[in-house]
Amino acid sequence: MKAEEPKGTGESGETAVLPETAAQLVELERLQRALAEADERGKSHWEQYLRAVADLDNVRKRAQREVEAANRYGLERFVAELLPVKDSLDLAASNAERADAASLRAGQAATLQLLERALQKLGVRPVEPAAGERFDPERHEAVMTQEAQDAEPGSVLQVVQPGYELNGRLLRPARVVVARAPAKKA
Repeated sequence: MKAEEPKGTGESGETAVLPETAAQLVELERLQRALAEADERGKSHWEQYLRAVADLDNVRKRAQREVEAANRYGLERFVAELLPVKDSLDLAASNAERADAASLRAGQAATLQLLERALQKLGVRPVEPAAGERFDPERHEAVMTQEAQDAEPGSVLQVVQPGYELNGRLLRPARVVVARAPAKKA
């Protein structure tokens, strides 16, 4: 008797593909293609991630340089606006011995006007509440209170020193005298 060949083997000794094995091979090929595609997408995403990190770092560095340049430029502008004030003060100091009181007063007024213009160009605005205006603790600093018959309690009687704001931000509050109700006599 002849020995039977095992089922599924051919003459060369290789395993024959059975119908269910063929389906598995097709599925294996499909999974390998899907894995290769996923691997390519993963590599592409990784490269995109690395580019995004590098771009973000470049944006951060550029923003830092721009902030430094803005600060530097802002300071240069500030100094350029104040140089005429310094020149005026230098001139006043060098001529002080020869000048009379009237010319010194005129020089001081001119210098003060130069300074006010420079501050105005830089966006600095005075905070000077009007007499009778309601005291605002956000913009005013009460240096004292004073009894007042004809003023509403909690209102500004007098500005002792003006405040200043820069582009809407308070630099220094106005220092004011605030009205209080008169004391009741017993």
